[in-house]
Amino acid sequence: MFGILAEGAAGGATKGSGFGLIIYLVVIIGVMYFIMIRPQKKKQKQEQQMRESLQPGDELVTIGGIYGRIISVKDDSIIIESSADHSKLKIAKWAISQNLTVHEAPAEVKPVKKRFGKKKDEE
Repeated sequence: MFGILAEGAAGGATKGSGFGLIIYLVVIIGVMYFIMIRPQKKKQKQEQQMRESLQPGDELVTIGGIYGRIISVKDDSIIIESSADHSKLKIAKWAISQNLTVHEAPAEVKPVKKRFGKKKDEE
């Protein structure tokens, strides 16, 4: 009699653990998405924006380690001039590692706070 109850209890435990396993796998996949996939997509988006915002005159570094200044920008390629011997190279936009030129965003005008009353030094 106790053997039948033990088998029934064991059978019920396996049915419930299957649902728990599915939830566990969904949680693991969700964690993997937020730890690995999402940051990678964000980084790719930033790199794409950097490559689209290139302008003639910008200093850059290619993936191969070549430093240069942009002469002209086309749809999928750019022409750079190396700084050492002023030779011109045509490279693909995807081969740009980083833009060394910092473009300043338009300065925001902040309202000046007016102080009413006297300062401690004036008293």
